[in-house]
Amino acid sequence: MPGGTAWRGAPEPGRDGGELLARVDLAEVVAAVGHLLHAAGVPVTPERSGRFARAVTLARPATLDELYWAGRVTLLGGADQVPVYDAVFGQVFRGRVDVADRRGQEPSGLAAAPRARPTPVDRAPTRAGATAGPPPAPRVMTPTGGSPGDEAVAEGADVLAAASPEERLGHTDLAALTDDELAALRPLLAALRWAAPRRPGRRTTRHRRGRRLDLRATLRSARRTGGDPVRRIARRRVDRPRRLVLLADVSGSMAPYARAWLHLLHGAVRAARADAFVFATRLTRLTRALATSDPDAALRRATAAAPDWSGGTRIGAALAAFVDRHGRRGVARGAVVVIVSDGWDTGDPAVVGEQMARLARLAHRIVWVNPRRAAPGYRPLVGGMAAALPHVDAFVSGHTAAALAEVVAAIGDPG
Repeated sequence: MPGGTAWRGAPEPGRDGGELLARVDLAEVVAAVGHLLHAAGVPVTPERSGRFARAVTLARPATLDELYWAGRVTLLGGADQVPVYDAVFGQVFRGRVDVADRRGQEPSGLAAAPRARPTPVDRAPTRAGATAGPPPAPRVMTPTGGSPGDEAVAEGADVLAAASPEERLGHTDLAALTDDELAALRPLLAALRWAAPRRPGRRTTRHRRGRRLDLRATLRSARRTGGDPVRRIARRRVDRPRRLVLLADVSGSMAPYARAWLHLLHGAVRAARADAFVFATRLTRLTRALATSDPDAALRRATAAAPDWSGGTRIGAALAAFVDRHGRRGVARGAVVVIVSDGWDTGDPAVVGEQMARLARLAHRIVWVNPRRAAPGYRPLVGGMAAALPHVDAFVSGHTAAALAEVVAAIGDPG
């Protein structure tokens, strides 16, 4: 099935849903769709695959159209992933349905691709009695968007093998990383220097280029010269780093990125004494939970402290709670506030704009990190994102470990 073999047990549209589920291996179908989507670049996590399996079990789809929509609403995280999903769905059910044709678009091309001559591997039996082909070869895109032949695929494999594991993981989307890859990337994430811009503090110190005269020290020094203040001692204010505040969206649409950003929040709390918050339907402060030196224990405590993990998204209500409870008390006053969210909000976008305006009046600088920004042709048209953008000082993606350098640069920019 992962190789694109058709679902041979799939009946024609209109058959009973119970017969459809009885004639196929549900776990194999879900694994095949998730495997192909992950290979095509869509960050499908085991949680989303399990959600797809539960949706199929509860809804009992009677047609392929119903199965298509069950997978689309549970496996995808953005509208830009729909064309890839259409192509993968057509590959799994080759010869049965072309979803692009039913929606009035151009055929996806993958569903109608000619079947290759079976090899001895293709004739290996599976649990469901169907034939399974080898895993698809890595696809190398040409500058014109086409797929070259076997020579280009081999050449792309050589280039990939030449790159170091750290470099390869550094340019991999954070949502597509497995738990082992994320653990291997942890030293790179911990090495990030969270340096907020500095501000003049209230305290002063002696400095030869200071602008303020230290009268007491000058008079004490004048005793050595008979009361004549030959040496004048000056002081100046001590620069202090601005407070760093991070608010990360852990709703369902941002769940694939939440794992990596928890590591980043832990590093920022430990290295820069930042204040960390997460939100979905409510706001939760994780500064104390992430303050421990053991990263695994910190992540377990942080996950247990957020009961709305992978839930809905209420950005406006979360920002209002932050400004009312913490912003006015000084946490956000003059601070650099980093918001990690894709901007998808189930509430009123006007509330997001209103709360962002309040936060902009308190904070020194607002940096918005949206992993969807890295998608080709992305435009901030979502209601929450469009309402928040006028009050944002820096808008970056931060979708890979390499792209996090742009986030760190935006935080350290004095503005």
